[in-house]
Amino acid sequence: MKPVEVNGRRYRLPTRPSVVVCVDGCEPDYIAQAVAAGVMPWMKGVLARGTAVVADCVVPTFTNPNNLSIVTGAPPSVHGICGNYLYDVANDVEVMMNDPKWLRAPSLLAALADAGCSVAVVTAKDKLRRLLGHGLRGICFSAEKADQASVAENGIEGVLGLVGMGVPDVYSAALSEFVFAAGVRLMQTRRPQVMYLSTTDYVQHKHAPGTPAANEFYGMMDRYLGELDALGCAIALTADHGMNSKTRLDASPDVIYLQDLLDGWIGAGRSRVILPITDPYVVHHGALGSFATVYLPSDADPAAVAARLAAVRGVELVLARAEAARRFELPADRIGDLVVVSERSVVIGTAASRHDLSGLDSPLRSHGGVSEQRVPLVMNRRIADLEPDRRWRNFDAFDWVLNRAE
Repeated sequence: MKPVEVNGRRYRLPTRPSVVVCVDGCEPDYIAQAVAAGVMPWMKGVLARGTAVVADCVVPTFTNPNNLSIVTGAPPSVHGICGNYLYDVANDVEVMMNDPKWLRAPSLLAALADAGCSVAVVTAKDKLRRLLGHGLRGICFSAEKADQASVAENGIEGVLGLVGMGVPDVYSAALSEFVFAAGVRLMQTRRPQVMYLSTTDYVQHKHAPGTPAANEFYGMMDRYLGELDALGCAIALTADHGMNSKTRLDASPDVIYLQDLLDGWIGAGRSRVILPITDPYVVHHGALGSFATVYLPSDADPAAVAARLAAVRGVELVLARAEAARRFELPADRIGDLVVVSERSVVIGTAASRHDLSGLDSPLRSHGGVSEQRVPLVMNRRIADLEPDRRWRNFDAFDWVLNRAE
C-alpha cells in the first residue's frame, strides 16, 4: 500500500485499527498518580510493555492549536490555528477559530480517508468538530451534539442508540466518557481503520492529580482503553496540554489584568489584549489562561512596553512578534506585537470587569503557558528505535501508531 504524505511527513496506511487519543488537560502526573493508586491497571501494563515518553505540546497550550497539530502532524506555523480565539486584523473583529477557513494545511485524517481508509472522529465539544472534520469523508461527530448527528453532516446517525447513553452535560466528566464509549462501540460495530478521540478537560480544571475525582476519571478512561486494546487496536495516547493550579496562597485566582495595566500606561482603548483561551465554555476557567497576545498603537514603542511588562510580578516571558513566532512555531500574522506568558501559578486576564468568576466553585486551575507544555505520549506497542535524545511532540502520535509501532 502506497504511503500518504501530509505536510512534509510520510505515513504508512494502517494494517490494523489505529487509534489516537487526545486527553484534554492531561498533566503527566494524572497518569502517574492514578497508576500509583491502582486505578489504571491497563495503563500500568502498557507502561511496562509498550512505549512512553513525556513530550512537548505546542504553545499556546490550548485545545484548538494542539488538536490541529496532532491531526496535521505539524505546528501552528503550518496549519494556522494559533488559539481558540483571535483578532481578525483585516476585518477588525475578535472571533473564535472554529471555522475551517482559518486552516492553512490539510489533515492526515482527510488524507487517509482519501487514500481509502475508513476514518472516525469523536470529539467532546462541538467547537472542534468542524476543524477536525474538514475535508474528511468519514464519521465525525461530537458528544455535545450527538443527538443531532446525521449522515449528511456527520457520516452517521442514531449515535445515542449506538452508544447507549443520553447527551451528557457539557460541564461534566460524562462528556468525555461518551467519547470513549462511542469509540468502543464504533470499533465493535464499524471497525474503522483509523480513529481519533478527543476529550474535554472539565475534570482537570476542577481536580488535581491524585484526587478521588481525578482518579475516578482516569480509571474510567483506563477501562475503555483496555476494551479498545482487546479489540486489536494500536493505541497512541497524548494530550493537548497540561494543567496547573493558578492561585494565591489563599486559593483565590492569581490574575494579571493585562488590559487594565496597558490602559493605565498608554491610554484607555489604545491597545488590545487577546486571550486565545477564550471559548464558549468559560465556567470552569473564566477565560483566564497563561498566554496572551497584545496589539499596540503605532506610536507605542514595543520594546519599552515589553520591558515594562517583563517587570510585572508573575510574568515569565514577553516576546516580540517575530521572536514569539520563531520560538513557538506560530503564524506571525495571527499574533499581536507582543506575546506575554505568565508563570506557572499565574493567569492573564484582560480587564477585571470583563471576567465573571462567579462560576468557579473550586480553586482555579488552567493552562496556556510554557509550564503546561509537558504532556504524555504513550503507545500500547513497543518502538524499537525510540531515539531517546529526540524532542518528541504530541503531534508525533500518528507517526508512532502508523509508522513506528512494532
